Amino acid sequence: MNINLFQTRVWKHIRTTVGLGVAASLVASLTGCSSLTQPIDGVPAHRLPPEFFPAPKNNLVPVDIALLSLEPPRDYQLGPDDILGVYIEGVLPFNPPNTPPEPPPVNFPEQDSTLPPSIGYPIAVQDDGTLSLPLIEPLEVEGLTLDQVREKIREAYIDNDILREEKARPIVTLIKERTYDVIVVREDGLGEGSQRSLQAQSSEFIRGRDRSASGGLVKLPAYKNDILHALVETGGLPGLNAKNEVRVLRASEADKRKRAQFVRDFYASQRNAMLDPCVCPPELPPDPSILRIPLRLPPGVIPNITPEDVELQDGDIVYIENRETEVFYTGGLLPGGEFPLPRDYDLDVLGAMAIAGGGIGQTTGGGGFGGARSVGGVPPGMLYVLRQTPCNGQVAIEVDLARAVNDPRSRPLVQPGDTLILQYKCEEEVLNFSLGTFFTYGIQELLRN
Repeated sequence: MNINLFQTRVWKHIRTTVGLGVAASLVASLTGCSSLTQPIDGVPAHRLPPEFFPAPKNNLVPVDIALLSLEPPRDYQLGPDDILGVYIEGVLPFNPPNTPPEPPPVNFPEQDSTLPPSIGYPIAVQDDGTLSLPLIEPLEVEGLTLDQVREKIREAYIDNDILREEKARPIVTLIKERTYDVIVVREDGLGEGSQRSLQAQSSEFIRGRDRSASGGLVKLPAYKNDILHALVETGGLPGLNAKNEVRVLRASEADKRKRAQFVRDFYASQRNAMLDPCVCPPELPPDPSILRIPLRLPPGVIPNITPEDVELQDGDIVYIENRETEVFYTGGLLPGGEFPLPRDYDLDVLGAMAIAGGGIGQTTGGGGFGGARSVGGVPPGMLYVLRQTPCNGQVAIEVDLARAVNDPRSRPLVQPGDTLILQYKCEEEVLNFSLGTFFTYGIQELLRN
């Protein structure tokens, strides 16, 4: 066959096939383009004001954890429930005249105690801060050091003519410090606790699954009854599954009444607001009776944490809240799912697409019209971020992926509750349909002839 004749026929078939594809694409673009049949009214990301975007957290720095602990005094100061070892020759224990004194007993501390071995008979400081000893009135010892108590006992027995001055040599040691019973409730699941394992479970991450809290009663010695020691006793600082804060609920009745009154006032204001259809019902604000201590802050910001804030008393509750609601959702041409947000660094829309399994420049099955698969086609180029606004509103943020790759200002950060929907632009669907038609029918028709 003549070569020129063969080339002429080939180009004729190509032009015919392409013409049919373009014609079909034009018809389909008017009837089947998803950007026309399923439109999303979006606002370009670079046109939205800053209040629609979350604050960045890449620059947050950890709070100095030394602020979460108490500074112990140089000398231990006694208080109720301290147990002292007291030995007073001839009095405690009582020795009859002309008999040799008994040696004082030696007490070894408990396994986890940091106290040295002590000498003397155990006597507890009473709830009123007094120390009861034989033959004398109770002594006020609250707030005193061991040396001061020793001198006070000596003077009391001398003043009451019980012991001569040269014989009054009492021994006072500390057998056991007073402790504070604190409840620690943790929802961070430190057994699972790393971001790597959390991301590995992202395909199974479903909000509301069982993530039971752990914790229990912790006994903290005096001058160690602070937030840092409570966290160390129960596993350390909050893990990546927890919020970057520690909550403290005081056990006093006044604080309990204050929290109950806060809840009543909130629901009363919400019921009043619902009577007016034009008024947006208020959201639940932070409870002022609950102490919230942040663990990460912007550089240069010093948290206002006082020793009274970190000191824990009997019955106080230290609460580490889970952040399982900090998730985003995907749909459209992205694989549908629910994915956790990183806690300590920012995630923009391009990173979120990569986590969901639909990176930039990646062709997606199901592209083209009617769900037809595109063969080596153009990847989708439009992403919509559906973001909730106050009063049950919504804003659709339009992200042009080609522009987002080149301009960081055009790729907004993802915040909790966002829904990311990936779509083709109309011209991308037309081009993919044309390419699919050519490679499916044009090549077949060319080979047939």
